[in-house]
Amino acid sequence: MDNILAAAQTIATARRNRAPLASLPAELVPGDEAAGYGIQRAVHDLLLPQTGSLVGYKIGCTSAVMQQYLDISHPCAGGVFAKGVHDSGAKLRYGDYVRVGVECEIAMRLARNLAPSEAPFTAEWMMEAIEAYHPAIEIVDDRYVKWETMGAPTLVADDFFAAGCVLGKAVGRTKAPDLLTVKGRAIVNGKEAGRGTGADVLAHPHNALAWLANHLAEEGKGLHAGQIVLTGSLVKTVWLDAGDSVKMELDGDGGSEVQMNRRVGKAKRAHHSAQ
Repeated sequence: MDNILAAAQTIATARRNRAPLASLPAELVPGDEAAGYGIQRAVHDLLLPQTGSLVGYKIGCTSAVMQQYLDISHPCAGGVFAKGVHDSGAKLRYGDYVRVGVECEIAMRLARNLAPSEAPFTAEWMMEAIEAYHPAIEIVDDRYVKWETMGAPTLVADDFFAAGCVLGKAVGRTKAPDLLTVKGRAIVNGKEAGRGTGADVLAHPHNALAWLANHLAEEGKGLHAGQIVLTGSLVKTVWLDAGDSVKMELDGDGGSEVQMNRRVGKAKRAHHSAQ
């Protein structure tokens, strides 16, 4: 337990100071992803005063393009916090991140609780649990001197690059297009930087949500009505420069936009209840 807290304190301190993390001391490096998630929970407890309440989760490595990019062949999860959730049109400060990037995602807002006692969950079962979908930009932060050397367990411990999201207008579940065929595009400064389809996300984004619900159930935890889940990027991460403007488009679901200000800007923060 002491090593878990020490590792969490090291990670949390680096995040608060926006200091690139070179590595954890050898004795604190999690031996596997289960240990990484244990540290992640301790990191959340330490960061809550700065980040606000946990309002959902992000799932990474759900598409082939991201699994190849990160050389991790399976999904990984991280937390989404109240102060990191913004409405489309947000202006965020570039200097608030170590190395900021964006990803094009389909976000889901839950209509009901998913208790661990209800596991195992399936993609078909997920349908009734979803209230609405959002076209979303996930904000990611490369908080490391060299992320390629960190290893998946340590990346998991540090929320797997999670740094927030920008949500477009909600589309009710019954009015949403077919997620298998919906096309997503990442547009940076007016130029396309990547594209993909909903089918790229574990064959269907509902599979990603089912994976998360089952993953949490194994830890005795559940998902809650009103929470947001980012299901994974349709495109390879796009790393940004100061002043960049980003638009993510999802056919039939509208889009979301964010600008990375060189100087301080006031973000349009979305209002989401804590769970």
